[in-house]
Amino acid sequence: MPVTTPSIKIDAVDRLGAEVLLHGDTYDQAQAYAETLVGRDGPTLIHPYDDPDVIAGQGTIGMEILRQNPDPIEAVFVPVGGGGLIAGVGAFIKRVCPKTKIIGVEPDDAASMHDSLLAGHIVELDQVGLFADGVATKSVGKETFRLARQLVDEVILVDTDAVCAAIKDVFQDTRAILKPAGALAVAGAKLYATRSGNDRRGSLVDICSGANMNFDRLRHVSERAELGERREAIFAVAIPESPGSLKTFCTLLGTRSITEFNYRYASDERANIFVGVSLREKNEAADLAAELSKAGLETLDLSGNEMAKLHVRHMVGGHAPKATDEVLYRFEFPERPGALMRFLERMSHNWNISLFHYRNHGTDYGRVLIGMQVPAADRRRFQAFLDELGYPYIEETDNPAYRLFLG
Repeated sequence: MPVTTPSIKIDAVDRLGAEVLLHGDTYDQAQAYAETLVGRDGPTLIHPYDDPDVIAGQGTIGMEILRQNPDPIEAVFVPVGGGGLIAGVGAFIKRVCPKTKIIGVEPDDAASMHDSLLAGHIVELDQVGLFADGVATKSVGKETFRLARQLVDEVILVDTDAVCAAIKDVFQDTRAILKPAGALAVAGAKLYATRSGNDRRGSLVDICSGANMNFDRLRHVSERAELGERREAIFAVAIPESPGSLKTFCTLLGTRSITEFNYRYASDERANIFVGVSLREKNEAADLAAELSKAGLETLDLSGNEMAKLHVRHMVGGHAPKATDEVLYRFEFPERPGALMRFLERMSHNWNISLFHYRNHGTDYGRVLIGMQVPAADRRRFQAFLDELGYPYIEETDNPAYRLFLG
């Protein structure tokens, strides 16, 4: 297996008594190493997908689908890596129900079958994305491609956000967690259903092909799922660096639920905000961006910006303009609309907010880090404000991490 294989899969195979050899970053590199072992030590290679018996075995899934679904099926959605699963399922279903569509689904960064069918010959990709590691193959098999040309009606490509949204959908419906490759078919079916609307002639069936998901990957999945469902948008917004401007900005956001909020002083004239907002309507992101721009705030929609989603949202920061006046506090806000406005309304406008960071953690309270410029002579009044506010807090002004990176 590749060294990138989830440990949950490696451990499961090891428990069955097999010797697991890890080699290379991708399936193709592991496959090439397996072939060298065959030539050197003489074991028999059982190909994982490009073998008639393996393809026939995978075809029994098609038999199960038709036995369990007596009503008409418009399309069956199949995740595609090397092509063994879609070749076998397609061979059986097309023989019994030739009008049922066989639709493959691949990640847009590992589209080996899609590109090969489009070109009319096997295309080897220069590189593949590893998020959906179970289908990360640079090229499909010769036999699987031959069958796919006869049997596959279409291959749909989906991005990482769509796959994460599909993982969330399945969890909400079944309380089961799929791995990214296992959720491909659901993501493809959602795209197909949106595209076709109500013009359908039968059921849509998705093959969910695995659940080898390392627990720590769920953090990434949960962050991207809302974006994949178009239920969240992220924006970069520049506001004037002056007391009260943050409150004005929050007023423009209205009652929308905030999923993430990063604010930091940039210069004496402006501050930058990185904000995530939950969406309730189809065109709400565009409408909000237009509303902010109309108010004179420079606004950029970053919902489709991969670097922003992967990295920048965790790196927003900078140093305070007047380090001697800045105090840093960590709060627990009740997770409900209006908690931030309550904070801002009770705070004197003489204290400038120089840092603000919030992330929704899916609990009944939000963790918030706030930096404020409070002159030493005003600290007693500031303490009275904290006590009146009633939110749990911890002062972090002397925290070494703050001093190193933000202070």
